Amino acid sequence: MKKNIKKIIIISLVVILILGIVTLLFLNNKNTNKKEVEVISSLIEQQSKKEKEFKIDGYTIDKPNVILNPYGNSPLTALILFETEKEVEVKVTIEGKDKHSTFTHTFEKAKQHYLPIYGLYADKENKVVIECNDTKKEVTLKTDKLPENMALPTDIYANKDELGNELYFFTPSSAGYTMAYDVNGDVRWYLTNYALWKIDRLKNGHLLVSTERLVNSPYYMTGLYEMDLLGKIYTEYSLEGGYHHDYYEMENGNLLIASDDFNSGEGTVEDYIVEIDRESGKIVKKFDLKDLLNMKDGQSENWAAYDWFHNNSVWYDKKTNSITLSGRHQDAVINIDYKTGKLNWIIGDPTNWSEEYQKYFFKPVGDDFEWQWSQHAAMVTPEGYVFILDNGNNKSKIEEKYVDASNSYTRGVMYKIDTEKMTIEQVWQYGKERGSEFYSPYISDVDYIDSNHYIVHSGGIVYVDGKNSNQPAGISGYDKLVSDTVEIKNNKVIFEIKLPTNNYRVEKMSLYAQDENFKITEAKRVGTLGTTEVDSSKLTLNLSTKKIDKEYKSHDIKITKEIDRLVIKGIFKKCSEVNIVLYSNFNSKTYNFPVSKKPYTALCVDILTEEENENGIVVTKYINDEGLSGKYSIYLQIDGKLYDTEEYVKF
Repeated sequence: MKKNIKKIIIISLVVILILGIVTLLFLNNKNTNKKEVEVISSLIEQQSKKEKEFKIDGYTIDKPNVILNPYGNSPLTALILFETEKEVEVKVTIEGKDKHSTFTHTFEKAKQHYLPIYGLYADKENKVVIECNDTKKEVTLKTDKLPENMALPTDIYANKDELGNELYFFTPSSAGYTMAYDVNGDVRWYLTNYALWKIDRLKNGHLLVSTERLVNSPYYMTGLYEMDLLGKIYTEYSLEGGYHHDYYEMENGNLLIASDDFNSGEGTVEDYIVEIDRESGKIVKKFDLKDLLNMKDGQSENWAAYDWFHNNSVWYDKKTNSITLSGRHQDAVINIDYKTGKLNWIIGDPTNWSEEYQKYFFKPVGDDFEWQWSQHAAMVTPEGYVFILDNGNNKSKIEEKYVDASNSYTRGVMYKIDTEKMTIEQVWQYGKERGSEFYSPYISDVDYIDSNHYIVHSGGIVYVDGKNSNQPAGISGYDKLVSDTVEIKNNKVIFEIKLPTNNYRVEKMSLYAQDENFKITEAKRVGTLGTTEVDSSKLTLNLSTKKIDKEYKSHDIKITKEIDRLVIKGIFKKCSEVNIVLYSNFNSKTYNFPVSKKPYTALCVDILTEEENENGIVVTKYINDEGLSGKYSIYLQIDGKLYDTEEYVKF
């Protein structure tokens, strides 16, 4: 009996092997008259082509080469090029409406002058004055109108006796532009390429912003660009787990980044921090918060099994060699030891936390103390205070005690902590006195400018039917949005700007960096998106493939090739089984194509709208080029039917 079973198994395996070989032979000998998928050039590739057209030879200060929006993504900028016989400094002045909106910068000595011009007004003939020794040249730069969907201030207050000519840089919460306003509320800079999350200036004067490409939905980006205000990219940093929310530039130049571990098998997000080497982009240190905390502790209203912590800020403190993180979905700001990765302390209401974690919480002392709720942007100030944007959601972990949105408020709050006595004292706050008009249930920011000089940004104010909402704009069906940013000095408001949108973060910065000097250098790409997992359990044994038909076309399949990955997008109904097959020279690789709004979690668990249940949802699959080489034919397997897309891709 055992021999017969063994014989049957062997015969079955042989049959499967033969069928597989037949299939591969069939696929290999099919009509090879396929077209190559559309290749999308990267911003760096586009940039390289543009720079080849930047001519300086023969141009003088009297007749300079003037290029408006030189990289095509920063419309309120220009590049002015000319040569001088001797090495000389050059001063530029961009004329504004007053001294608070006029900008000057002096560039270091050179014979070849590449002058980045920032801070132009839109839809105006801007006057730019160039001074070189005894020569003064005025250049007029005519700019285009702002996009119609640009958010313009609805209200602005500026005590100019207390203000300079710095700009306020904003990033969008979802739709919108990364942009900057002057103290008069005029737009003086914006990017046309999509950039989310934090914007800040690095020590070398460049900006660090997110890439425009997703690595996973809904908002996990492939990484970061180091760029200047012209929109020129110097380095692209790619991360296998992508980037979201926040980063921190270490003293050695390395970057601490809020990332994800999509390959952990846990199906969680926003609970993973990496440090990358600034030059190579390689990960040199990892912090997995699942190793530190109980995922089910301290749950807020927004807690979810896959997004249990929701880290939205990263801050390194050199004095204590520690990292401070903000877990919105546990109403907890935590601090971990940089060297060991061990938990040091937790700021937040200890209600609903396990007994083993109670020792990490502080005991409140002093008057007028309040905990923070669903917070953002936790940092440690030079004085050692912990500065937090307290969104203020519900103000309790007990549902029966929730405070509704119309009675809530958002505030910036500063705490003094004693890690020996484990006490905490509230030493400063702004926002409570503003009531519900200043209530943002999500996003938002605080910034430390100097002692007693701060910014509190309530960037996610949402109204539904004229009333404050407790939900983000994307899921609330809003009828009004407000972003309210307040600058406070010595407890007095010196600047406030309100916008009819929602903004994630704000940063006050000078237009020009202190050592701003532009050079044409080749951009580099470092890091990796990793190897896309092949589904070895899937065997495509169909002896033939279906031709593209009406059913296939209903999925609206779009396949493109980016510089480092293949992108497949389509519309599928919930729980559809979809696979992508790449075939080359008798070798096929099968990749699972999850049909889910959350492709990092189990399938068929999404809650869809009635329209999505009927028509399906748009999903995207990325197949990274790492580990792939050569030419591959592309097949799609949809609910057991194998389709030849009649396209191929080259890696």
